[in-house]
Amino acid sequence: MSNVAKHREICEKLNLIYEAKNKDYGNSFSKQFEEYGITSSAIRIEDKFQRFKNLIKNEAYVKEETLEDTLLDLANYAIMTVMELRKE
Repeated sequence: MSNVAKHREICEKLNLIYEAKNKDYGNSFSKQFEEYGITSSAIRIEDKFQRFKNLIKNEAYVKEETLEDTLLDLANYAIMTVMELRKE
C-alpha cells in the first residue's frame, strides 16, 4: 500500500471517529470554541499532547485509549480548530 493510500485510510478513519463522537457529544467543541475562543482548542490539544507524552513513557491503564487513539484525537482537534477558524 502506498503512503498516499495509507494517508487516505487514516483520514477516512478520522472522519468516522469525528462523526461518531459528534453523535455522542453533540457539537460541543464548536460550542466551546464560540464561547471561549481558540484558547479552548489549545487546552484540548494540550490535554491530548500531555497524554501522548505520558503514553510514550508509561503503559496505558485505560486499554481502550491507545497511543494511536490519542494521536488520532490530536489530529481531529487540529482539524476541528481549522474548521472553526475558517468560520471567522
